Amino acid sequence: MTEAAEHAEKVTASLPLPGARSPRQRAEADAAKNAARALRARFLDAHADAVYDRLTDGRTTPLRLPELVAAAAAAFPGLVPSAEQLASERSRPQADKEGHEIDQGILVRAVLRSPLAGPHLLDAMLRPTPRALRLLPEFRRTGVVLTDSVRLERRDGAAHLTMCRDDCLNAEDDRQVDDMETVVDLALLDPEVRVGVLRGGEMTHPRYRGRRVFSAGINLKSMHAGDISLVDFLLRREIGYIHKLVRGVLTEHDGSWHTPTVEKPWIAAVDSFAIGGGAQLLMVFDHVIAASDAFLSLPAAKEGIVPGAANFRLGRHSGPRISRQVVLHGRRLMASEPDARTLIDEVTEPEGVDAAVERAVERLRAPAVNANRRMLNLAEEPPDEFRRYMAEFALQQALRLYGEDVIDKAGRFGGGRP
Repeated sequence: MTEAAEHAEKVTASLPLPGARSPRQRAEADAAKNAARALRARFLDAHADAVYDRLTDGRTTPLRLPELVAAAAAAFPGLVPSAEQLASERSRPQADKEGHEIDQGILVRAVLRSPLAGPHLLDAMLRPTPRALRLLPEFRRTGVVLTDSVRLERRDGAAHLTMCRDDCLNAEDDRQVDDMETVVDLALLDPEVRVGVLRGGEMTHPRYRGRRVFSAGINLKSMHAGDISLVDFLLRREIGYIHKLVRGVLTEHDGSWHTPTVEKPWIAAVDSFAIGGGAQLLMVFDHVIAASDAFLSLPAAKEGIVPGAANFRLGRHSGPRISRQVVLHGRRLMASEPDARTLIDEVTEPEGVDAAVERAVERLRAPAVNANRRMLNLAEEPPDEFRRYMAEFALQQALRLYGEDVIDKAGRFGGGRP
């Protein structure tokens, strides 16, 4: 495996950057990289548990994804990209990257496939982040935390998370994923918070100046520039903060003996639109409110990537036919149309969203809500099924991230869309 990895490095180093390669040169590079990847996949098919146990001291040390892949690079040279290789990749636009993150996808798929290693990794990702733990005393004291992407405020027992990337219509990138996980952790860890609310803030973007927007999905400009990462964005998003919205945060508390995680109900309020990742988020919320002029879409086929866990969750909400229309054909759902009600609980005029949020917060304060949402989530999204889906997603999304069509589309869309 090490020899094959070294050979692939030697071949690619002798060629121009990927974006400037001829078809023959691309085929030569792909053949060398695929040979190494086939060996990595076979090795991990046989030894994933042993590798994971070595990296985590027999599953006694919880490692988050970035820590896991870094530890694997040090302990098993050639299995995943080194820190130097990743640093070199980060300095390049997406079209000029070699796709070393695909090798990380091979590792994560193998780990998540394992019924021993996979649950341990998912539990590690449910733990609060160090950043959130540092900010928790300030939030408990003041009830306010401001990050670059999200504003968090506690009001009357509700945590209000307002996405405030006003320059790019709340399009997500690595920074926003970090900020979102931080504030989700804080809302879950603060005992004074009973309910969480997510909404988009007012925009300065010329087309939506002064209007609230929920989310424009993945930031295609960042993808084109090479700033969307597999581990810190595409995987951390799904098994980090979104998974915490479903399962809660794993931390020591008075009820740890019967319920290891701290869970709370969540409300989403959609203004203008929820595109791509924004629409994906709605599938894990306990109550979704939308302005009557809003719409939802998952332009996965248009952008060429897999829409997170939407392929896992959307059919449960909308049925197989609508999920295929939305994911494969790019169907847009207007909040006011009947099919959209499979994802939206309440539609109101734009000026009525605030009042609808207040009513929903009051309803979800009831003492039995947490126990019932926990049982609903266990029935609707069994942990092992989620784990198996995410195992395959880890590699398929990595492959899509480096598909020629995705790179071409990101280049074209990135010039005009966030």
